[in-house]
Amino acid sequence: MNFTRRGALGGALAAVLLLGACVGSTFETAYDQGVAAEVSRGWRVVAVNVTVPRTLVVSEAKTSLPKADIVWREDPETGDRYDQVKVIMENAIRQGAASVRGSRAVAFNVTMTRFHALTFEAENRYQNAGVHTVDFIIQVVDANTGATIVEAQQIRADFPALSGDQMRAARAQGQTQKKMITAHVAKTIQSWLGTGPDIRGQFSRSGG
Repeated sequence: MNFTRRGALGGALAAVLLLGACVGSTFETAYDQGVAAEVSRGWRVVAVNVTVPRTLVVSEAKTSLPKADIVWREDPETGDRYDQVKVIMENAIRQGAASVRGSRAVAFNVTMTRFHALTFEAENRYQNAGVHTVDFIIQVVDANTGATIVEAQQIRADFPALSGDQMRAARAQGQTQKKMITAHVAKTIQSWLGTGPDIRGQFSRSGG
């Protein structure tokens, strides 16, 4: 077998693996219990503390669907992926909480459980496939006393990733994965706080 044919077969096999990897799988933006708007509007978020546990597995594999907890590509590969995820999430959650401007100072304590964005290989190779999965645990405490206001709960902020021609067009307009993830996490926080539309929902998509 010549190398050209072998490469073509390899690419085809990779496509089959990606598209078949999560057929029938369900992804979601979800949380069990949101915060009542009349409660959250009394808060003033003075701290967003995001922890990205070093026990989470990072992958730099240049493949379509790495098996890892953290997959992130848009920031420099030489950087610390845990720190990069921390910065993205802190910014996104602050944006989502910006509309609550009450008198009670609170802090959000967040622990990441998954941050799996689309690789460039998947983004460039496929059309209408791929999922950004962003999952975390959030707790609200009184910033002055440390008393728990909202017990820790899981939030899932998964959403369909753009790929292929759609993502190329989006990038030409200045969009990035980071901007899209930030926007979706912010909307998820607004939904959870009761200050924005309820965006919870499920979807099925290949390549998650």
